[in-house]
Amino acid sequence: MEYRRLGRTGLKVSTICLGTMQFGWTADKDASFAVMDTAVALGCNFFDTADVYSRWVEGNPGGVSEQIIGEWLAQGHVRRDQIIIATKARGPMGDGPNDQGLSRHHLINAVEASLRRLQTDVIDLYQMHSFDEEAPLDETLRALDDLVRAGKVRYVGCSNYPAWLLTKALWISDVQRLVRFDSLQPHYNLVHRAEFERELLPLCLDQGVGVIPYSPLAGGFLTGKYRRDTPLPDSARASGVRSRYMHKQGFAAVDALETAAQAHEATIAQVAIAWLLANPAVSSAIIGANTVAQLTETMKGADVPLTAAEKTQLDAVTEWK
Repeated sequence: MEYRRLGRTGLKVSTICLGTMQFGWTADKDASFAVMDTAVALGCNFFDTADVYSRWVEGNPGGVSEQIIGEWLAQGHVRRDQIIIATKARGPMGDGPNDQGLSRHHLINAVEASLRRLQTDVIDLYQMHSFDEEAPLDETLRALDDLVRAGKVRYVGCSNYPAWLLTKALWISDVQRLVRFDSLQPHYNLVHRAEFERELLPLCLDQGVGVIPYSPLAGGFLTGKYRRDTPLPDSARASGVRSRYMHKQGFAAVDALETAAQAHEATIAQVAIAWLLANPAVSSAIIGANTVAQLTETMKGADVPLTAAEKTQLDAVTEWK
């Protein structure tokens, strides 16, 4: 496993980040424990979660993914200081008017709740899940700065921020000497590129913001399981894949990945991960898994030696300019 700096920071993270959105949803506690054990055994030191996971399940109050990670840590599966834990806040965690957002009030309450669920005294990377148009940026950043100074958070990042807002946040941090966003979680993969590459990519490279892409396999589309003229499974996930990725360019990308995969005796999914990691802005790619077998197979993408020529060929298939 390769380890890279998270942006301009001195923090080293594995190039594969274990996404835990499935924990407590499509993976029960035992399956989640097995996935985390395997991830660590394979060299992964970076876990990503969020307080809202998985609040969308009926009867689930949220925070279940964090709770499962906390129980795993409490049982001593790994030394706490060997794992970089990233979590997020922004989404609704209750029905009250202040139970969501990026206000000082909500962030301080959300951090304390996440620390309890994770059974830890510090969050390594605290991320704003999406922007909050009702909370002033300076209020959010001042609250985060106070949390860092209090020793409850070590680094801060953001997710789903447009370039103009990330630029503004970095400027406020610089002018007011506050903690800055050192990472960004964008939706980024071989068939969803323009949103990130048009403005966010040069911004992150210039400002030393580490990039941690989510959905690197495009909801399963870049595994090759969805093909032209093949009936889709009857599921909400498949419907989302159809509307977002199943087009001429998308299928061409799968074909190109398959060609590269054959050259490396790898899978389509592994080459899709290798393509992401060949981008100099990317610190780590987030992958999720319901089973040990699924995780083990996907993580091999970090070891596929994609050449510059092969990356250029893949780039050309989904070029958006």
